[in-house]
This record gives sequence, structure tokens and C-alpha cells, in this order.
Amino acid sequence: MGRLFEQIDSQPSVIGEITLRRRKIPALGDRDIFEVKLGEEFLMSSMFVDAEIALSDIGLGATEGDNLSVVVGGLGLGYTAVAALKHLRVAELLVVEYLEPVIGWHQREFVPLGKDLNADARSRYIHGSFFDMAVADPASGGFDPEAPGKAFDTILLDIDHSPRALLHDSSASFYTAENLTLMARQLKPRGVFAMWSNEGEDENFMAELNKVFIDVDCHVVSFFNPFQNRESFNTVYVARKPG
Repeated sequence: MGRLFEQIDSQPSVIGEITLRRRKIPALGDRDIFEVKLGEEFLMSSMFVDAEIALSDIGLGATEGDNLSVVVGGLGLGYTAVAALKHLRVAELLVVEYLEPVIGWHQREFVPLGKDLNADARSRYIHGSFFDMAVADPASGGFDPEAPGKAFDTILLDIDHSPRALLHDSSASFYTAENLTLMARQLKPRGVFAMWSNEGEDENFMAELNKVFIDVDCHVVSFFNPFQNRESFNTVYVARKPG
């Protein structure tokens, strides 16, 4: 079965020490489970990726048209980005990631999905703060540093645990109608914004979304949690820009 635990890499980042680990849990078979920690906090695990995949499937399922330009905010272990690339209507995928070590793990293929992202010519890593890029003046900034002013068909966000449980206090202002409106300038008319959350539907955030977007909904994504021997869930918010 091989080693049950391995620390693959640990590096300082702008928000603290970030660590990539691989483990096996004999009761779950011979599968490798990849984990990312920020300091002592668990950020993500390849054990539970149903909702990260559903974020792409729900967001792109709601997106109209073909030849789609898509932004993913937050690279993580790559599940949302790779799920987006499985949609053949996607022509371009920009993956915005604040933590440079995370991009490096994919570029050097320390994580399994790095190979898929590196091999797909539609995909491009963008090192920077999603939240800063989201509210930047599109005429001089935005998500694509090579094309200021560019508008996208879909923006998929998976960074904070929820609109209230933040990785860093600096993102708190994003979850307001004011900053959602600024971000929406980078969506085409009828473009879609979708976001993952680790928690149930947040009524206050839904109210903010409804001030800016139409067709606002919150989807529950259920999955089996073997550690708790019961069903768990995450949520995916989806909303459409008027137009």
C-alpha cells in the first residue's frame, strides 16, 4: 500500500505557511488523499470534491452560448477548473490564484490534476488576488492582465469557506451589492456568477445577490461523509447578470 502519510511541500505564503500533504486511509482503500493546510487550518481535501465539481457544472449549465470565456477564482486542488474544461463549450479558462505555491504545485504536477490543466491549451494560470481583480476598473485591469476590459461568460468562485467564514478579513467587503456590482462589469450581458460555500444558504448574501443579479438560486450538493458515516452538504450559489 505504500506510505500512509507524506508531506509533499510546505512554503510561506502571503497569508501564512501553506502545506500540501498526501495520505492513505486503509479503511478507504488504496486511494491517495491530498490535503492542503494553511497554518493549522485545513483548507481542502480531495476526499470531498463533489461540490467543487458541481460549481462548474451548475455555473456552466446556466451559461448560455458557445465559445465561452470562463474565470475560476481559487485553484485549490484543481477540481473546479478541470470540471470546467470538461465542458466542450469552454474556449478559454483563466484560473486566478493568490497563493503562488499553489500554482507551483500544479505546474510541477505535485497534485494529480496539474497534468490535466497543464496539458489543456485553453487553461491559463493567473497569479493575483481574485478579490482585487474583481473590483478593479476593467478599462485598466480586471481578471485578464493581457486584455484589460475583457468581459467573461462565467465567473466561478471557490475561495472563502462561506460569505461569513473567510480565509482573510480583506475579502469581507466583496460579499456586498456594491462590490458584486463592480465584479459584474466583467460579465457579459446574461453572464453567470456562481460560488461555492461550505455552509447552508445565507439569507443576507442571497439578498445582496438579488440586488445585482437575476435568476438567483442556491443549490444544495449532498455527498457521503465516511468520517461521520452520514450525508454532508455544501452549497452552490448561481446568479445571472441582466441583459
